Amino acid sequence: MHTVDIGQPYPLGATVDEAGTNFAVAVGREVEAVELCLIAEDGSEERIPVTERHDTTWHVHVAGIGGGQRYGWRVHGPWDPARGLWHNPHKLLADPYARAFTGDYAWGQQHFSYAFDEPDRMDTADSLGTSMVGVVVDDDFDWGDDAPPQRLLTDTVVYETHVKGLTALHPDVPEELRGTYAGVAHPSVLEHLTSLGVTAVELMPVHQFVNDSILQEKGLSNYWGYNSLGYLAPHAAYSSADTVGGQVHEFKQMVKDLHAAGLEVILDVVYNHTAEGNDKGPLLSFRGFDNAGYYHLVDGDERHYMDYTGTGNSVDLSSPKALQLVMDSLRYWVTEMHVDGFRFDLATTLTRVEGEQGPDMFSGFFDVVRQDPVLRTVKLIAEPWDVGWGGYQVGNFPGIWSEWNGMYRDTVRDFWRGEPGTLGEFATRLTGSADLYEGDGRNPGASVNFVTAHDGFTLRDLVSYNEKHNHANGEDNNDGDSHNRSWNCGVEGETDDPEVLTLRARQQRNFLTTLMVSEGVPMLSHGDELGRTQKGNNNVYCQDNELSWIDWSTRDDALIAFTRDVIALRRDHAVFRRRQHFDGRPAERDVEAPLPDIVWLEPDATAKTEADWGAEARSIAFYLNGHDLQRREGEPDEAFRDFYVLMNAWWEPVPYTLPGPLFPGEWEIVVDTSSHVAPAGTRPHVVAGEVIEVPGRSTMILREVVRQEQG
Repeated sequence: MHTVDIGQPYPLGATVDEAGTNFAVAVGREVEAVELCLIAEDGSEERIPVTERHDTTWHVHVAGIGGGQRYGWRVHGPWDPARGLWHNPHKLLADPYARAFTGDYAWGQQHFSYAFDEPDRMDTADSLGTSMVGVVVDDDFDWGDDAPPQRLLTDTVVYETHVKGLTALHPDVPEELRGTYAGVAHPSVLEHLTSLGVTAVELMPVHQFVNDSILQEKGLSNYWGYNSLGYLAPHAAYSSADTVGGQVHEFKQMVKDLHAAGLEVILDVVYNHTAEGNDKGPLLSFRGFDNAGYYHLVDGDERHYMDYTGTGNSVDLSSPKALQLVMDSLRYWVTEMHVDGFRFDLATTLTRVEGEQGPDMFSGFFDVVRQDPVLRTVKLIAEPWDVGWGGYQVGNFPGIWSEWNGMYRDTVRDFWRGEPGTLGEFATRLTGSADLYEGDGRNPGASVNFVTAHDGFTLRDLVSYNEKHNHANGEDNNDGDSHNRSWNCGVEGETDDPEVLTLRARQQRNFLTTLMVSEGVPMLSHGDELGRTQKGNNNVYCQDNELSWIDWSTRDDALIAFTRDVIALRRDHAVFRRRQHFDGRPAERDVEAPLPDIVWLEPDATAKTEADWGAEARSIAFYLNGHDLQRREGEPDEAFRDFYVLMNAWWEPVPYTLPGPLFPGEWEIVVDTSSHVAPAGTRPHVVAGEVIEVPGRSTMILREVVRQEQG
């Protein structure tokens, strides 16, 4: 038996000190008793009655306990599902504040608070020995001189990736490190990322998550990880460590190594729902501590949950307990784990207020984030929608937030498949979506631009398939987005036809180029730079296998080189990284007839009029004034050049006359997606008044030739 003392109510979770470990947990007011359960290596438990409470926090200090100790909780209280009360001391509960977990769920009746054959009867089977349990963690780690890169949003290039999928098949990563945090930070992976030119790695969910029983029964698993259980714990299965709780140290080392390589770390966080599902779901943690304190319940029918997420439940951030958990979690990942930002999954759910069907874009969550001295300094990116009423909120998040710009994705895809009537909106999306963000005082960094993401087709599949091929998911191909807003070159699926392959490669280059010359924050989905395919499956959330992992053995080196070049073009020229939206006016400077910051041009080099944005127009040209941009200390003159961008989504060539005389007199072609980026020193030069032909389905980018080069 261990020696116990009353302990402290804060911090929540398990906190190691010189004498032992303090345990504290928050529960509902109706709770009658709480037991701390210390789990031995043989699976047996020691139950310690907790006698001290402060408000709704129960706490105890246990002497002699340190890092590596396994533990859980049992909560005694009313079991009345009709009132939303599911307390059941027969179920070992996972600590919401555990900093690490070990074990797994061997699914069965023992994990459910109700009896399968009689849902209104409490089940008394014990879940000990078949459940995931918390681990006490000693947070000691030598961060050395670690420092966050702190890049401006407009200088950021995001690489969305999956911890396992990135390295599971990587030939240069040692087998024991593949699919782990250490694998992400392996020198061969860092070399690929840094040479590519990305500046931030956005990791798909790394909070401890659960593989749900329904998928396991099908022989599948929750590969993506959008099924959270522990909001302060790195997912244990992504660790190569052979010690209990070793995932915490390994995660910190990964962050430290990524920072040393100049890469920021952004976490995809899932605070909108948990792994417990609806009223038919298991009793694992939150539901057993304080169901109404964590979830949106149906008013007047508290057995059931408001489901704004499509997963069965929704976390209620209008509740102080849930809000505190999320805020404590966010601060922990910044202060203790040194991450640089967050992408919030289904972020509209976080704005939902109890009793209201619509989102509240002035919710308290935004207020506490804005005033928080830790969180207001990191990158905050919203997926600005959920599946509830009024859930699509692109453009409506507060000023310090950036957003996944779903309108950008849809419009860019529509333009490059030749959809009529898209030219005007395409121009708006290219230039930073001022219609969505400028009115709130936000700059182009508010728009996270993407063509593909984890959810949907890969870039290669986007131009190769018209229809999804999700049969392996066991849902009769009914899951996933049903519509591919792209052009597959007329042939469905894999082919050896060289003409089709050439067109597909060109279309991939068009998308990558568009992404990198658009104002805002470009996001690249992992493997798109090397031609990754999922064989037409656009919803691999349950495919933890070669279908979803990056196959490095089939990498397209030419596509990698092209991606590297267009990212470098963006990095080296400030005109593609504007910190303010275009206004179409000349800068106030002492020169004769200054040009505006952007000019839209017709093929004959005349300025576009309103009539030129018609439904049948499928090509676009614009001049970018790079000289009048505000300069920062240390930036070379080379970073401030003028550009002329020509994009032709028509299947026939379009001749363009180069503008003059106010425009630069001589240009060099630096991008031509019908072939490749020309090597330095061999780029063709063209002059004002000359006619160049932009091939069908292609992009050409021209950069001014400066005087010293001319002379």
